[in-house]
Amino acid sequence: MSGRVVGLGEALVRLSPPGLGRLEVATGLELEVGGAELNALIAARRCGMEARWLTRIADNPLGRRVVAHAGAHGVEAQVQWEPGARAPVYFVEHGVEPRPTRVLYDRSQSAMVGLDAGSFDFAGALDGAAAVICSGITCGLGDGPTRAVRELFGAARAGGVRTFFDVNHRNFLWSWDEAAPVVREVLDGVDVLFASGFDLGRLLEREGGAEELAAAALERFGLELVVLRANAHTGRRVTVSMTAVAADGSHRSAEHSAEVVDGFGGGDAALGVFVARLAAGDGLDVAADLAARACAFQHTLPGDAWVAGPEDLHNHDTRRILR
Repeated sequence: MSGRVVGLGEALVRLSPPGLGRLEVATGLELEVGGAELNALIAARRCGMEARWLTRIADNPLGRRVVAHAGAHGVEAQVQWEPGARAPVYFVEHGVEPRPTRVLYDRSQSAMVGLDAGSFDFAGALDGAAAVICSGITCGLGDGPTRAVRELFGAARAGGVRTFFDVNHRNFLWSWDEAAPVVREVLDGVDVLFASGFDLGRLLEREGGAEELAAAALERFGLELVVLRANAHTGRRVTVSMTAVAADGSHRSAEHSAEVVDGFGGGDAALGVFVARLAAGDGLDVAADLAARACAFQHTLPGDAWVAGPEDLHNHDTRRILR
């Protein structure tokens, strides 16, 4: 596959009680690693692209564990190590109806908060790149990280590299009143926007159907594409569909259903697969459908990383055991 995908962002150590246990009575915790941009890079790498991750992290055992996770999945890490910093952690308490899954973040004052414009040689890091990705999570870490995202996208635009941005709003990180004006500024450098209809309503400050809002966003922000993802949950099952909205119209996926084993990383897998399939030359219909399938598939896997391959996207065998 042609080209490399480059992502900028923070990854965290994820700790959760085994099974469906509660944190307040846990006697042990299972460790995973998760982070939006890194998760997407892993998915793109497993679809055949080269992947490079730019990050800033604590120079301690937890930070090194996070970076080792990237390497184990074939993602090249360009790291700014910061001695004495805190490694970010988040705790997950998995739930089933009527008990929701809950997340507890411990990421304030992590090394990534110190990221700023000039932290990386972005032009050099983008050598050979076909795509660059980032998300609203990185912008939510502060003004410095936001400046770095804008500098990265500026370097990408100057080098003819397609830019992808996932709104990925986190209520526990920042409010919509804080996020919306920042994201609007970042969109000046974005080609492909991943968002929900709710996200678009907040950014455009208007109401409407998701595809109507996507068409308005194309015009207002000068975007090439808006990719909408819809997740419908019924009990422990999720049904995923995606729609890529371009100037020539909408390109919709089929609906893909899955039983939820772990609710994390689905959107990131969709982003990584979509980027990879566009780089491979697929049309928007195919890229959207495979991205939706990847999102559904990710819900069947424990952990944040898309531990799958192209064969999983194309397997339509309905047998419960393949042997």
